Amino acid sequence: MQGKMKLDQNRAPLYEAMNEHRLNRVVPFDVPGHKGGRGNKKLTDLLGEACLKNDVNSMKPLDNLCHPVSVIKEAQEIAADAFGAENSFFIVNGATGAVQAMVMSVCKAGDKIILPRNVHRSAINALVVCGAVPVYVNPGVNSQLGIPLGMTPEAVEQAIIENPDAEAVLVNNPTYYGICSDLKKITEIAHSHGLKVLCDEAHGTHFYFGDDMPVSGMAVGADMAAVSVHKTGGSLTQSAILLMGKQVSADYVRQIINLTQTTSASYLLMVSLDLARQNLALSGREFYEKTVKFAEYARREINAIGGYYAFGEELCNGSDFYAFDKTKLSIHTRAMGLAGIEVYDILRDEYGIQIEFGDIGNILAIITGGDRSLEIERLVSALYEIKRLYGRDPAGLYDHEYINPIVVTTPQQAFYAEQETLPIEQTAGRVCSEFVMCYPPGIPILAPGERITPDILEYITFAKKRGCNVTGCRDMRVEYLQVVK
Repeated sequence: MQGKMKLDQNRAPLYEAMNEHRLNRVVPFDVPGHKGGRGNKKLTDLLGEACLKNDVNSMKPLDNLCHPVSVIKEAQEIAADAFGAENSFFIVNGATGAVQAMVMSVCKAGDKIILPRNVHRSAINALVVCGAVPVYVNPGVNSQLGIPLGMTPEAVEQAIIENPDAEAVLVNNPTYYGICSDLKKITEIAHSHGLKVLCDEAHGTHFYFGDDMPVSGMAVGADMAAVSVHKTGGSLTQSAILLMGKQVSADYVRQIINLTQTTSASYLLMVSLDLARQNLALSGREFYEKTVKFAEYARREINAIGGYYAFGEELCNGSDFYAFDKTKLSIHTRAMGLAGIEVYDILRDEYGIQIEFGDIGNILAIITGGDRSLEIERLVSALYEIKRLYGRDPAGLYDHEYINPIVVTTPQQAFYAEQETLPIEQTAGRVCSEFVMCYPPGIPILAPGERITPDILEYITFAKKRGCNVTGCRDMRVEYLQVVK
């Protein structure tokens, strides 16, 4: 951004244009057909008249996301400035759409991309669509917590040396659990070999605005970053921003985005990005300072209960656990005899508390400055009661979340191959042609093209028994799997 004039972060161009449009009282003979809510009273009663009146269509005064030339273009330019990027695009298909646009912007069929296996399914979906070839770097694993960590720079460099024809490296920054790789060093290594660096920052919006946070993709010179602003940045669900560095052709990326993104972009989502950016640029530091205080307090209180482990920076090792996102409240539950998904269900069903997810051994509560002290206390108290009422010996619980994959063929080849349907217990040794994952977090247990092993089948069976939401399969009950013939 050196040499560029700083833009006015007090501005919210799309918001201003929408306000002007509303005040002009334009008669709508275009879509949407609810006509400002008058055509659907029950929906208007639920969401409010203001929401329905702002659910408008693309038009000259409001610009067009597919080909922005005025207020959306200006809003995106101000967003890029706020995030320290060269360019940005508003995405109305979540960070999923942004991740897929990143991958498809740098890879075509047959191109190799280096990435950790504990990526979100959106990245592997992009490989199914575009035909790129994954070169997986197995992340480190914390044996106590049983969760995957980050990639080491050494492992990334080795993958690059073994695959000199690779086009890009994709890095989680952070993982769902708040764990960060050494992004700066990985970026330097990748660039020295001529590879692009893509950052999945679905959970890293706050890295751009908070103090004393792990480093962001744009700050270390990454080429692209997918930022899910709705997760911790205050925009509406399904809204995200794709950030680009100087070496990326924004015009080409826009063409890639338009291959899959709707031509009827929601102005509710876009204006929420405009206003979230404005709020973060002006008040983000204070917002995330409050977030960290809440999370740190909760960590201390939960660890004082015993049985739980709300982990944090003490696990940073300068390698595969290079940095930790202090806003994340990741809690290990297995030591008190409960799977994370069991604690998740008890919190929701018995205490009226909805957390982000529970998996085999951990839960995650998303904390932001929008929370209240009383609610943090309520969560801590509920966890104390759950341990007292339900805690038991951990014997028999599954002790790891990540299994190294055996890749036989590319995701695209397996997904579109001739297939047969088999009872899941008969699939050991076969090549999977679909996804199997617990959602959230949406990291595949099996991806298309991977060998099914007894260890994986044991994991799936345990996850189902404990109540994890196992998704991705053609068979909704996950009793059968599609395998390559």
